[in-house]
Amino acid sequence: MLRPTPITLGASSLGARGDADEIAALADALLASELGDVDTSNNYAGGRSEAELGLAIARRGGLRPGGRLYSKADADAEGRFDGDRVRRSIEESLGRLGLDHLPIYHLHDPYTITLQEGMAADGPVAALLQLRDEGVIDAIGIAAGQTQLVHDYVLTGAFDAVLTHNRFTLVDRQALPLIRDARERGMTVFNAAPFGGGILANGTAETYGYRSPSAEFRAHIEALRALARDHGVDLAAAALHFSLRSSLVDSTVVGISSRGRLDQLAELVAAEVPEEFFDAVEAMGEPPASPND
Repeated sequence: MLRPTPITLGASSLGARGDADEIAALADALLASELGDVDTSNNYAGGRSEAELGLAIARRGGLRPGGRLYSKADADAEGRFDGDRVRRSIEESLGRLGLDHLPIYHLHDPYTITLQEGMAADGPVAALLQLRDEGVIDAIGIAAGQTQLVHDYVLTGAFDAVLTHNRFTLVDRQALPLIRDARERGMTVFNAAPFGGGILANGTAETYGYRSPSAEFRAHIEALRALARDHGVDLAAAALHFSLRSSLVDSTVVGISSRGRLDQLAELVAAEVPEEFFDAVEAMGEPPASPND
């Protein structure tokens, strides 16, 4: 079983915005940070996330001692996601990164194919298993949003890891059954987006997991904010530590869009959130249904 760092730094927005110097500086900062390993994907920022990380690896003369970088296989521009596409995807990823090996390569957002196509003899999962057997990757994962789809892949028993996002947070327990099933199978669990897309951070986000929540869900979040104020707790710190403290989660994936965000994350990790606050959260009862899925 892979032993990831408790925090994984997400590079989904690396290369998507900012000037060349800012992007290069962020790539360097991600690889230099001792907060955790780095997560990217073949199609993040149209491939530029991997490319910028590769340039930073070259500038630095390799990954930092003990540092690891994870990536993901993606469908091509036409939505094709078979075994041949996975082999091209890993070639593209390794080529951009300047590496010959990855500790994890996830099957990412397989929305253009059915589960049966995904698990077929010439499908993407078979290709990932072969890459693992060849030693090109150490482990394979399933990483996507739709809870039932991810759960279905988990139940095949073919995977070493799972990454779910925006579905196991301070205000959402939707992914709990699939996480528990993954745990029973000895899988490594990555829980991404602990801030629900920002609404649980200290900003002005109005959406949860990229969608507009119901009035009931918003009211629950407002009640949670009031509870945090009553306990003298930073809501963003509480949202992060909800995931960090869970025995079901191996690593919490936090997207980093700037060096400032990286500094803020260090502060949130160091923050203390009392158990009494989490006890009070549980006393609020089951959260309302989130807008996801």
